[in-house]
This record gives sequence, C-alpha cells and structure tokens, in this order.
Amino acid sequence: MTRFAAFVRRAATDGRLVVQPRMGFGELDRMRAGLTAVRDCRATTVGTVTLDSYTRVGDYGSARRALAQGAEGGAELNGFPLEAHGTTAVRALLAEVASADFPVQVRHGSPLPLDLFRIMVEAGVDATEGGPVSYCLPYGRVPLPEAADNWARCCELAAAADRPMHLETFGGCMLGQLCPPSLLVALSVLEALFFREHGLRSVSLSYAQQIHLGQDLEALAALRALATEHLTGVDWHLTLYTYMGVFPRTPVGSFRLLEDSARLAVHSGTERLIVKTPAEARRIPRIEENVEALEFADSVAARAAADCATAHCPPTADTGLLAEAERLLDATLSLGRTVGAALVAAFARGVLDVPYCLHRDNAGAARAVIDEYGMLAWSAAGAMPVTVRHSDLLCTAPVTAARLTGMLAFNERRYDREHTVGALLRSAA
Repeated sequence: MTRFAAFVRRAATDGRLVVQPRMGFGELDRMRAGLTAVRDCRATTVGTVTLDSYTRVGDYGSARRALAQGAEGGAELNGFPLEAHGTTAVRALLAEVASADFPVQVRHGSPLPLDLFRIMVEAGVDATEGGPVSYCLPYGRVPLPEAADNWARCCELAAAADRPMHLETFGGCMLGQLCPPSLLVALSVLEALFFREHGLRSVSLSYAQQIHLGQDLEALAALRALATEHLTGVDWHLTLYTYMGVFPRTPVGSFRLLEDSARLAVHSGTERLIVKTPAEARRIPRIEENVEALEFADSVAARAAADCATAHCPPTADTGLLAEAERLLDATLSLGRTVGAALVAAFARGVLDVPYCLHRDNAGAARAVIDEYGMLAWSAAGAMPVTVRHSDLLCTAPVTAARLTGMLAFNERRYDREHTVGALLRSAA
C-alpha cells in the first residue's frame, strides 16, 4: 500500500473524512507556506501541489520566464511550475513538508504527462491524478490514441518506482458538469482498470458532485459496487469533488454548496473530498482561504457523521444508474484486447460519448439535460447503450443556446437564490 493510500485508509478507519485543497503557487516559498498551513490546520488533510497552465501543456520555457519575472513583472503563475523548479528543489520541498501523516499529491491536467511523471518519480511524489481520457478530451487537441499511449508509459514508470505512486482517475469529473452520472461512473472505473493494466496497485476513483443529492448518492454507490467487482488485487478508495461547474456568486451560497458536498461525502461513505473556496471562481485563492474551506468542510463532515449515527441520512435515488453504467462498461471492454485499445475504440464508435465535449475524437452525438426531477438525464444517446426518457418533455425538447446557458448556471442560481430568500425571510421576521 502506498503512503498516500495508507493515510486515507487510517482516516477512514477512524471515521474521519480526508479533505484536500486545489492549491498551487509559483514560488517555492509560497508553495511551502501553503502546504505547511494545510498540514497544520484543524482538519484531516493531505497536501496538494497544483501545476500551472504552461507546465500542463509542456510550455516549460514560458513557465520559466514567468517564474523569473514574478508577480511584480505581471507574470504571476496560476500554479506550481514543476519542471522549472526541477527535481532537486521539489524533492527538498517534499522532504521538508510531506510525511506519512501528511502525504502530498501533484495535480497537473496534462494529456501528455510523461515528462512530469519522470520528475515526480525522481522527486518521490506520493500521488498524482488524471487519466488517458479525462485529461485528454476536455483539455486540448491531443489525439486520444496518443494520450493513451503516453499514459500507459506514465503508469508503468510510476509502478516501477522505488516507492510506487498512488494514482487517482479524473474520469468521474468529465467537463465538471452536465454529464449524466452513469457515464462518469463508467469512465472512472475504466480509467482505474487502465491503471491496473499498466502495473499500478494503488488507485482512487473520482466523482464530481452534480445537481441532485439522491442521484449523487446513487452514483457513488454504483461506483463503489463496480470498483468492488472489477478492481481485484488493487487497493482503492473513492474521491469526491465539490461541484466543479459555475459556482455561486455569494459567499454564503458558496459555503452552502461546499457544505452539501461534505455531507454527500460522509453520507456516501466516500473517503476523500476535494474542496473549493468561494474565491476560486474569481481568482487564485489565498492560503488562508484554502485553510478556511478545509476547516469548514471538516466541521461539516463531523456533524454529518453524527447525523448518520442517529439514522438521519438522506434517501438515495433509484433510477437504474448502476445497470446503465454496467452496460457502458461492458460495451467498452468488449471492443479491445486491452483497456487502452477498448477506450480508443469505444470513442471512435461513439459507444462512449461525452455530451458537449468538442474534442475531435468524441462523437458529439450525445446530449444531456436537467429533467423534470432536477436530475441529469440523456436527451440524445448517439450510439451509447443508455436510456433516453421520451416520456419526459424536458428530455426531448431541443437544447438551445439559451437553455444550455441556463442549465450551466443551475447550481449558481439555486444556491444564491436560496441564500437571498432565506435572508429576506429572516429580515421580515
């Protein structure tokens, strides 16, 4: 078991939710300060080093120039330039801050991350994340077969390291929103199987909070069931992301959304939560804002655990999500002798098709909507073995630009509106 997985396992055994920021700074001193603050805050945490956008796409020269110019020169980086700092500096940073009681994950967003994996392995990084599909389709124009080949080499490199890394699939977070959960669950399991195929034995499976609590609980239960069935010989846990779409504009609305994600994690038995801050939609959050969000999520999780102990848990939906995810999984795996080949073939044939994704290797025939129950549903399936509910008028009505914009802002409006209405009622009383 990797150091990262062992820490999460100990926390789960003790009934504690592990909370983690999405934090990254350009300068070594700020990154060190951020990791130290996360380590020392009043929560059960793991550290995060999120890379900058130049490094993610392999533009290392621009990352070095921006680092040299610094914020005073108008070139503040939006993350940590791993390659620009180099292996020696990163190893020293981790030696100073990371430990068995505070493992650190590098988050990067690169479809072709082999160079970054080499540095991470040499520097002794505990964990990283991504995947051949989830870090290819949303983030650029790299052909999927090329990304799959690169990621295969990354996994093999990480698996052969003196201290093997933990790898988290990002497959349950495709585009962040408006992707029905059955596809998110299937993709998360498929990427985890890809990791196992290439030698990794410590993985986590992701899922991004969507718009309906009951549906999210059903999705996380399905993800756990499929992981239990398919990931034999692998140490794994589940990771939940606080909603990744358009965030509420008000601080209260943002914290209410974060509160709901922490409760969702506890009620579903999820072991780790990636939190967002109210500031994240507008700018890079400050260290103290990350700490505030982590401590808030931790306190909510403690209360939610007490609620579950007294049987005050919300109901789980039953929409056939598990069966639909199984059909997607089985249909994909039947298309290739390896998981990687099956993934490439499935997208080529439209058996896997991410709605509203513009990548050239995505068929683009599938569409999703918010249905009459406030859940995500398919309005067009393309070649996927999923169900379109023709009896639901919201599922069959055209998805116009105005309707798509409205759906994208669904949670923003809902959480801000509930805050505003609640404030008005309190003032009237």
